[in-house]
Amino acid sequence: MAYKDYYAILGVPRNASQEEIKRAYRRLALKYHPDKNPGNREAEEKFKEISEAYEVLSDPEKRAIYDNYGYSGLKSSGYKGFEDIGDIFKTFSDIFEEFFGFTFDRGSEPHPIDGADLSYELVLDLKDVFKDKDVTIEIQKLDLCDNCHGLGYDPQKGVKTCPSCKGSGKITYTEGFFRIRYVCPDCGGRGVVYVERCKECQGAGRVPKKKKLTITVPAGVEDGTILRIPGEGEAGLYGGRPGDLFIRIKIKPHPFFYRDRGNLRASLKINFLSAILGDRVKIPYFDEEIEIDIPPGTQPGEEIVVKGKGVPTKSGARGDLILRVDVELPKKVSERGKELLEEFAKVEKISKGKSSLGSPDKKKKKEGFWRKIFGR
Repeated sequence: MAYKDYYAILGVPRNASQEEIKRAYRRLALKYHPDKNPGNREAEEKFKEISEAYEVLSDPEKRAIYDNYGYSGLKSSGYKGFEDIGDIFKTFSDIFEEFFGFTFDRGSEPHPIDGADLSYELVLDLKDVFKDKDVTIEIQKLDLCDNCHGLGYDPQKGVKTCPSCKGSGKITYTEGFFRIRYVCPDCGGRGVVYVERCKECQGAGRVPKKKKLTITVPAGVEDGTILRIPGEGEAGLYGGRPGDLFIRIKIKPHPFFYRDRGNLRASLKINFLSAILGDRVKIPYFDEEIEIDIPPGTQPGEEIVVKGKGVPTKSGARGDLILRVDVELPKKVSERGKELLEEFAKVEKISKGKSSLGSPDKKKKKEGFWRKIFGR
C-alpha cells in the first residue's frame, strides 16, 4: 500500500497545531480549486490530495491513528477518503464558507434541518415520588405551519423559477481567470422562489405553538433526573427530524424529611419519660399516620428504623424510614416534680455530681489494637 505523508502534502511539521493545519489547507485550496483551474486534471488530483490530508489531520482521532500506525493503519480502521470532488464540497462546506465568505456547490436541493431540542423544569413535592405520577405540562415550541405544512409559501400559488440563477440554483462569480460557483442567495440553491410567502409563517415554515403533554414520572425519581421525550422538541424542516424534549426533575425540600437514596431520614423528638420507660407514638407521614415503638432506655442520638417506609428504588423495593431520637428535657420543673425526681434518683441509686468521659467506638478499637502490639 502506497504511503501518504499528509504532513508533507500540506507542508506543515508533524507537531503542527490545528490552526497551522487550517491555514495551510486554506492556502492550497485556493491555489488548486477546480474552478480556478478548469480542465486541469493535475490540479484536481492535487485538490483531492490536500483535502484528504486536511480531513485526516484536522480530526484528532484520525490523526492519532495516522501518527501511530501510518496510512495503512488508517485504511484498516475503515477510512475511505473522498470518492469525488462533490464529496469534498459537501464535507467541507462550512470550512469553505469560513475561508471564502460563501459556500461552494452544495447541490440544488435544500438540506434537511433538524428541529432544536427543548428543556423544561418540572417541580415536584417529595410525596409525588412514592408512585408513578401523571403530570400535564404546557410547552411552547416552533411547530410546522398548519397553512403551508412547512413549505414556507402559499401552497395554492406554488413556486416559480428563480430569476437570479435561472433555475440552476447556483451563481458563478468570475474575476479574471478565477471562477467560483456558489449557492444562489435568493433561492438558497433550490432554483425556485415562492410566488407568495405563506401569510401565516411569513415563509419560515414554522410558527410558535403551545402544546399540552401528559408525561408519566416514574416512582422513586431523584432530584436532578432528566427525562427525555423523543420528538417533542421543535419541528424539523425539509425532512429533518424533530428535536427532543428534556425534562429536568426538581424535588422541593420537605420541612421534616430528607432523602438518603431510598431511605428517608428525620428527627423524632420525644420526652425523657418516653425515652426511659418506652412508648408508642404516632407521627404524620404524608397521607397517613404511622405508629412508632420506642424501646425503654432509648438514648439521645439512637436511630429507630421503620422497615419499608422509605421511597421506591430502581429495583422496585422501598427503602426505610430512619428516625434519629432527640430527647427533650424540661427546662423548668415544679417543686413537686423535683421531689419526685429526687425520690426516683434515690430508688435508682443515681447520684448527682458524678460524670465520666466516654471514647468513641472507633477510638476504643484503635487503642485496643495498639495495646495488642505493644502490651500497654
